[in-house]
Amino acid sequence: MNFWGFINLKFLLDVLFAIGFGLLLFSRVKEQRTLWLLRGYLFLVSLSWFIQRYAYLPLTSKLIDAVVLACSLSLAILWQGELRRLMELLGTGRLAVLLGNPPKEFRARSTTVNQLVEASGKLSQNRKGALIVVDLGSDLRPEDFLYSGINIQAQLSTDLLINLFATDTPLHDGAVLVKGNKIISAGVILPLSRQGISRYGTRHLAALGITERFDRCICIVVSEETGTLSLANQGKLERPITSSRLQELLIKLVGNQNPLGSPKSSANKSTSSQNINTNDNITVENKFDNQRNTKD
Repeated sequence: MNFWGFINLKFLLDVLFAIGFGLLLFSRVKEQRTLWLLRGYLFLVSLSWFIQRYAYLPLTSKLIDAVVLACSLSLAILWQGELRRLMELLGTGRLAVLLGNPPKEFRARSTTVNQLVEASGKLSQNRKGALIVVDLGSDLRPEDFLYSGINIQAQLSTDLLINLFATDTPLHDGAVLVKGNKIISAGVILPLSRQGISRYGTRHLAALGITERFDRCICIVVSEETGTLSLANQGKLERPITSSRLQELLIKLVGNQNPLGSPKSSANKSTSSQNINTNDNITVENKFDNQRNTKD
């Protein structure tokens, strides 16, 4: 009696763990097509397990196992980037990122969006290339980059961001990493994406590359040739955008920010007015960017 009770308990735990793992996978997948593929694959795996356990159908079992193996190889090729990221997170012990539980210290403060938008708008107006990575909970570490850059650990400010991307400084070609309301490092070299190599320049490929590997970070790109503003998120690039559109996207993605026109800070109001004045210039530049590929 105890033996059968142990067997039933073991079976129950097995089913519960499998269901929990499946729900975790489904919660982490947001793209509809990827969700369909994952459902089909898990259905084949469940069917193979059911036949092997409850039905003596050796030929059918072999055929389903062959289909599951072929699907596993296909998905490994199709999801090589996601699987690589999964192994990296497991190897570095960042289980909170896998479980979708970002640490609180990475949440930006109320002034972060305004400072990022103001700095990006001025860099765009002056046509100074820039690459700003904002960590929203991916817990980015030096080993996640090709080169971790120079440690800054300074309070985020518009003037500091603009100075870091000045063309006469040695750090202007790299990216700046922002966590919360602090600039962590500058001169960071990001991994490049393999998508759109003939369509995008190096800065845009770098923005796509880091957001493909880590879905809880975003990257602001300023084109050096045209001053075009872009925003990369989850391996997708929205471009061209204006300063006001960038502010809307950042408020939506960063969250917990003061609404537009908040009376808490008079500096925020002046920032918004400056962005409106620069939007016309950026929009004109965006038209030229749609007609030719950038090299930066």
